[in-house]
Amino acid sequence: MCKRTTALVLAMAFGLAACGDTDLERGVSGAAIGGVGSSVVGGSVLTGALIGGAAGVLCDDLTPEVC
Repeated sequence: MCKRTTALVLAMAFGLAACGDTDLERGVSGAAIGGVGSSVVGGSVLTGALIGGAAGVLCDDLTPEVC
């Protein structure tokens, strides 16, 4: 079960890179992916959404070749 959950979370994290052209679009999709991913693994949905949203917004600033 742990490997399956880890694979799901990694797939959602990599999927974040292709979601949106602007910071706002990436932030919204990142928050959605983070919230759902956190819910799947039994964590706090709010924390997952905040981290996912921040990752989406900052993605192109930190790794422009990925986003």
